[in-house]
Formats: sequence, C-alpha cells, structure tokens
Amino acid sequence: MLWIILIGFVAGIVARLLSRGPNRPAGFLLTTALGIAGAFLATFIGQSVGWYRPDQGAGFIGAIVGAVVVLFIWNRIAASRGGLT
Repeated sequence: MLWIILIGFVAGIVARLLSRGPNRPAGFLLTTALGIAGAFLATFIGQSVGWYRPDQGAGFIGAIVGAVVVLFIWNRIAASRGGLT
C-alpha cells in the first residue's frame, strides 16, 4: 500500500510538471490521488485493449500517462465551470 502511494505521488508530480495549466490540483493528497487515479486509468485501459493481463497493472510510465490524461480531464472540467482559479 505504501508503494502504491509513493508511485502515485511521484507519477502525480511528473504529470503536473508535464502538463501546465491554471487549474491543476495542488498539495500532497491531490497530487497522490492524481497519480493513483492515473495508474488505475492506465491499468483499466491497458487491460481493456489487451496490453496487460487481468492480474497485471500498469507500470510507472503508464501511471504517468494516465495521470496526464486525468489532469487534462480535470483542467477541462474546471475550464467548463467558468474558469475557476
């Protein structure tokens, strides 16, 4: 469990560095949640497409890509709500 949180946090930090935007989540908990959500998204998509077996999860790079996608969706939702800052 600690390993998942650590990988999620690092993936969230890398995703925030790669994706600049005015409405990005800040703080340890949101960054960690961003990375963990990205890892789950990458695992779900990878298993659906057939890149991963059902008992296999996405790796670190997959978690980063998934976190960038989650951050992009986060920014689009925030922008559609009237430009919250």
